[in-house]
Amino acid sequence: MNIEEPENITISVVVQAPIEHIWTCFTEPRHIINWHVASGDWYCPSANNDFKAGGRFSYRMEANDGSVGFDFSGMYDEVKTHELIRYTLDDNRKVEVSFSEKANNQIKLIEVFEAEDTNFLELQEFGWQNMLNRFKEYVEHSI
Repeated sequence: MNIEEPENITISVVVQAPIEHIWTCFTEPRHIINWHVASGDWYCPSANNDFKAGGRFSYRMEANDGSVGFDFSGMYDEVKTHELIRYTLDDNRKVEVSFSEKANNQIKLIEVFEAEDTNFLELQEFGWQNMLNRFKEYVEHSI
């Protein structure tokens, strides 16, 4: 029996801000609700985050028109402050987010996630990249 490995998608962004501020915006619910959506047709009304290895998270995603919603949720596998976050989504897909310092308060975030098999890869990449771009914009305007 041949079991296919899920395809990984990699996205990235460079954020101009101190790592401490970036980390706070990425991990605290009061900030997550401001950027954790893939497009302007959605919003994040709530976020819960027990931010530690073995801790659970759940971010509620809702369509602006109220037609649909879902929880983006899972468990943290590994957390290295200001460096790395690994987690497993509730559908068992793995995600890794790394934070690397460049120069002059520039931090590169690289997010690698296992693709799901419902939507086209391009659509998944587009949505996750948009979310990361929204994160960058939020962080840089909240300093």
